[in-house]
This record gives sequence, C-alpha cells and structure tokens, in this order.
Amino acid sequence: MKKLLLSFVLGFIVMHTEAAITETETETNKKAVVESNIIPDDIAVQHAMTSFKSLSRVERKAKTAEVKKLLASYKAEKASGNSDVSTNQILLAILAILLPPLAVGLHEGQLNGKFWLSVLLTLLFWLPGVVYALIVVLS
Repeated sequence: MKKLLLSFVLGFIVMHTEAAITETETETNKKAVVESNIIPDDIAVQHAMTSFKSLSRVERKAKTAEVKKLLASYKAEKASGNSDVSTNQILLAILAILLPPLAVGLHEGQLNGKFWLSVLLTLLFWLPGVVYALIVVLS
C-alpha cells in the first residue's frame, strides 16, 4: 500500500514537472482508451511512471525525497486536525445572514429545492431563512 501510494505521488510529481504531452500522443492515448477501456487516469499514471523510470538515479532519489517530505507534511497536517475554515465559507456565512437565498444558491451552484426553501423561509420573517442558510452553508 505504501509503495503504491509512493509510486502514485512520484508519478504525479513527475507528470507535473515534465513538459506537456504533444497532441499526437494525446490522440494515441484517446485511441488506447477507446480500444482497451482503460480509465484516463491509468494512462496518466502509466505515462508518469515511464517518465519517472527514465530519470537518472540522482534525479529519482531527489524526487523520492521530495515525495517523502510531502507525505510527512500531509500526515502531520491530517493528524493535527487543524483544518481552518476557508475564506469562501466565511464569506458565504456572512452572506447567509444578509441575503440567505443568495448564499444558498451560491453554495449549491444551482437553483434547486434548497434554494427555493430558503426563499420561502426568508419571506416568512427572515430569521428562519437565515438559520436554514447557515445550516446549508456550514454543513
């Protein structure tokens, strides 16, 4: 499991540090996906692994060390549990107090049942709409 995660992260880093794939390689990959029913992410991982294997030994060691640092920082962040509230949520919470239906609509990304319920609750004395919008936005 650890090797798989390490190889995936290494492949991801190598994939993002290399130059973009040419258009002909992309067309070849699309044909391979259609012919073999391979998920496009699998092709990207395979490409990243082949490019990682083509690196020199020193470059591979450097990439491996970089991945280990990233993995350690991710584990430390996850273990600490310090997940700060994003700025978007804070702004949506403020907007939920001022204009509840707008906050719900922006949070949901579409005009669905939650939006219309928020409109109805806001029209009924405003405070129920605020409470509902805060529940939707902060959940």
